[in-house]
Amino acid sequence: MQSPGRVNISKENPMSKTYLVTGAAGFIGSAVARVLIAQGNRVITVDNLFTGFIKNVPKGVVLIKGNCQDYKIIAELEKYSFDAILHIAGQSSGEISFDDPVYDLQTNTQSTLLLLMLARKTGCKKFVYASSMSVYGDQPDAPVSEDALTLPKSFYAIGKLASENYLRIYQQYGINSIALRLFNVYGIGQNMGNLRQGMVSIYLAQAIKNKHILAKGSPDRYRDFICIDDVVDAFLCALSSKQTLFKVYNVGTEVRTTVRGLINSIKKNLPFDVTVEYKGFTPGDQFGVYADSSRIENELGFTAKTRLDDGIKKMNNWALKL
Repeated sequence: MQSPGRVNISKENPMSKTYLVTGAAGFIGSAVARVLIAQGNRVITVDNLFTGFIKNVPKGVVLIKGNCQDYKIIAELEKYSFDAILHIAGQSSGEISFDDPVYDLQTNTQSTLLLLMLARKTGCKKFVYASSMSVYGDQPDAPVSEDALTLPKSFYAIGKLASENYLRIYQQYGINSIALRLFNVYGIGQNMGNLRQGMVSIYLAQAIKNKHILAKGSPDRYRDFICIDDVVDAFLCALSSKQTLFKVYNVGTEVRTTVRGLINSIKKNLPFDVTVEYKGFTPGDQFGVYADSSRIENELGFTAKTRLDDGIKKMNNWALKL
């Protein structure tokens, strides 16, 4: 019989580490977990499979089905000794957050607080959080830095900002936390069935299914689209960081792309014609935001490498085969 206590695999491979990567059945979480497993580490995940799929969970990852805001799930995690916690799970749509703000608060903010409490209780000193560019709200038409005033426009954005502040408070307990403010992530593995989450996947899914794209809002809205491959690199840079104070970093490309420009990129990389309609609006939508990435480049050595057209072409080719 195995003795009680926390699980650690140091006896099996002294170079490997044990990570909790929440949301590894989802788009970003699965991509991060896959690389950590490939490096020879042990990965545990918690995922409720509401928007993720069990087939996405990389081979070798230990899946605990449930919610990160569930006290029973947190108690189950106490047997592990984590080298770091990467909190990526959560409801990830500003629009959907208006459907049930309380659930959004629970899945995005209560979950963060409980995982920080877990880190303190089990002695985990490293915490990396998937925050969002949505915390900025509407900003002047210029690259936005981490020092900009935050003016969230959705319940989702408010929850992300609140979580960042919980990380800041838990710094006093010796937990070295990093919040990565992810800009618009796209790429292979994105959920093509969820038409309320992920601008690129929404438009691409419509184009493939209907040969028509309905874009809610102005074609002059603009974003900073970053490929999933680069986002994974940003998480790895955060894990390697030696900083001991809470820090916030933008994870973007510094490239301002309009919605019209994005749709044109999608269209030109498809083997058929697509019509486009601009109509309506999305609750809590920002008109425009793109990143100043100088802080993460200077302090963590991260720079996004994937050009939008190249990333869209790869994603289109993948999606056409689904």
